Amino acid sequence: MAAIDPKKTLDAYRAKRGEFRIAEVPPLQYLMIDGAGDPNTAPAYREAVSALFPVAYALKFASRNELGVDTVVMPLEGLWHAPDMEYFTSRRDKSAWMWTMMIMVGDHITGAMCAAAVEAVAKKAAKKKESIPALESVRLETLDEATCVQTLHVGPFDDEGPVLDDMHHRFIPENGLQMRGLHHEIYLSDLRRVDPAKLRTILRQPVMPRA
Repeated sequence: MAAIDPKKTLDAYRAKRGEFRIAEVPPLQYLMIDGAGDPNTAPAYREAVSALFPVAYALKFASRNELGVDTVVMPLEGLWHAPDMEYFTSRRDKSAWMWTMMIMVGDHITGAMCAAAVEAVAKKAAKKKESIPALESVRLETLDEATCVQTLHVGPFDDEGPVLDDMHHRFIPENGLQMRGLHHEIYLSDLRRVDPAKLRTILRQPVMPRA
């Protein structure tokens, strides 16, 4: 059975470096955990990621074995916000960042399946005498972003500022739009294995017509 890869079939995961594009993003379902603080240093961030992936893999196997639907485990994504969007562009004050880390799952995944996956991961961890503190915080939720502007950023996360500044202050208003919702990032690269200079990240901002 070939695993379905939504990154290859959904237009929402298409983006090009150096190009801002207006995309219509359908409602998508995610495993989510909320938190705050610098992702490089905050324990809550590491704990969130450490909980999301085991649950995502447990759902992958449950879906394949119980429903005959096999999908790849999707990349980590994040919704980011702060008291002022300048914290993401010119100031880059990571200590003020609030986030929701998430992994997209198919709409065939139910709340009951998610709860069972969380329970299975907890039992496996207990058997190994391991701790996954954020496991009970995993939730299943649908995100409906609709019209968005997005682009592909290649390089270190700290180099995103000028790209976001151009998106927010030039492209969006020039196209008669205004920002709404939360800044969204999709991490296409494996942060553990890819050189920072080659990291590929989709930067997305939900928008609406300017009033």
